[in-house]
Amino acid sequence: MSAPRRVPPGMEIQNSRREAVVGTAGCLTAFAGALAGIVLWAPHGKGGLLDGFEGASNWNVLWVGLPLMILGGVAAALAVFFLVRGDWKRALGLVAAIAVLFAIGVGVDALAGAPRPECYDPC
Repeated sequence: MSAPRRVPPGMEIQNSRREAVVGTAGCLTAFAGALAGIVLWAPHGKGGLLDGFEGASNWNVLWVGLPLMILGGVAAALAVFFLVRGDWKRALGLVAAIAVLFAIGVGVDALAGAPRPECYDPC
């Protein structure tokens, strides 16, 4: 059994501060990714909720599209964060998660049916 490793005085505080800064940066990155997902979703969401065919709203835009965009934004931002930090395994895992979210979005969109034709005056 080996003796416990001695940490020089002050180093444990410096490491915990570094971990706190990295953790805070990761949380801010995830928050920025979520905001980016919302911003990218907004034009499509507005069209689906307010400008639907004959005034009908498509609530799937809100219940399915928005969570997918938020999760995709968070995953993309964290993938870049981990790439910058050199953590290739986590970044690759997040890229795979983005691919799955994209496939789900395409599948849900395909299952929604063919797009409705636009109706202009006179209808």
